[in-house]
Amino acid sequence: MENTHTNKMPIDSVAFASALIKRPSVTPADAGALDTLQHGLESMGFVCKRYPFGQGEARVDNLYARLGTTAPNFCFAGHTDVVPAGDESKWSQDPFAGEIKNGELLGRGAADMKGAIAAFVGAVSGLLQSGWTPRGSISFLITGDEEGPAINGTKKLLAAIDAEGEVIDHCLVGEPTNPNQMGEMVKNGRRGSFNADITVTGKQGHVAYPHLALNPVPTLLNILNALEARHLDDGSEFFQPSNLEITTVDVGNPTENMTPETARARFNVRFNTEHSGASLTAWLEGILENARQGFDGTVDAAIRISGESFLTAPGKLTDILQDSAEKILGRRPDLSTSGGTSDARFITHYAPVAEFGLVGATMHQVNERVDVADIVTLTAIYKAVLEQYFKA
Repeated sequence: MENTHTNKMPIDSVAFASALIKRPSVTPADAGALDTLQHGLESMGFVCKRYPFGQGEARVDNLYARLGTTAPNFCFAGHTDVVPAGDESKWSQDPFAGEIKNGELLGRGAADMKGAIAAFVGAVSGLLQSGWTPRGSISFLITGDEEGPAINGTKKLLAAIDAEGEVIDHCLVGEPTNPNQMGEMVKNGRRGSFNADITVTGKQGHVAYPHLALNPVPTLLNILNALEARHLDDGSEFFQPSNLEITTVDVGNPTENMTPETARARFNVRFNTEHSGASLTAWLEGILENARQGFDGTVDAAIRISGESFLTAPGKLTDILQDSAEKILGRRPDLSTSGGTSDARFITHYAPVAEFGLVGATMHQVNERVDVADIVTLTAIYKAVLEQYFKA
């Protein structure tokens, strides 16, 4: 595609990150963040289309933009929505001012992940301004629902563009993958997340007359003991061991001489590719069925699988990311599957996907911030990624 970049100067990544931060796009509000991004992309010749999903307060806006019409299509994916600022009086300055102080860009979303979006915009702009043209296409897949329930965001956006015939060949997600300094880590997979709420219902009664009551607490404890007793796995080459954490046990009984009617517990399993949501569901249902034997009350569970585990095997995409970071920084980032979930769990069903972005040490915290120098460095790395990807 002919270079139709209309800016006389390349888009400055740091200034663009500041402009995005100034849009208080707390999930699911957009607050003009996608407008800012779309304006910048259209100035470079990208064809942009918005995809709103949901109704009322749950409505989320999404953006897909593409430069070029031929394969391969290298996609940058991310999100412009951010978590709330919390108590703004604890911030050293307005969390949505996007101001630079002591060499740092401060504001909600600076690390997660408006800074990375701006870096990729700046990388594309700088390359196009120099006369470079990709031998294929570059696209942006941006949601406003990553920090929220992730119902009306990337998952639906991918299905929509797939139905329209769009094909993504490789995808880079700009999540803040580096724990402490740039160039530490490329994420080429993620563990899955399995959540369950267990409710055991018996019959309330006086502790002195247990035969007239049905205490649900022992049954719940037996279920939790059975869950804790299993050794899930020892991990693998790319994954740490799966872990189960009981996050709450609730009875809500304020009286010392009464057994409760209901006892509840919640747990989460972060699981690797040794398991699946279906296999963990079957395991839990087996434990619950055993607990029901000889118990005259009810045992129920509400299960939610927020993401399956996945792995992008080392290959072209991971090599390019590692090579580019090493070229700019002089050190080669490790491949890792640590941390929580990301929208890469949806993208993996459509294309090889890996993640690389800024330092995430302050993400979601008061005074979230990134070094300005790191945004500049990430822009240079993203330029190297694009040059190497389209070189062949």
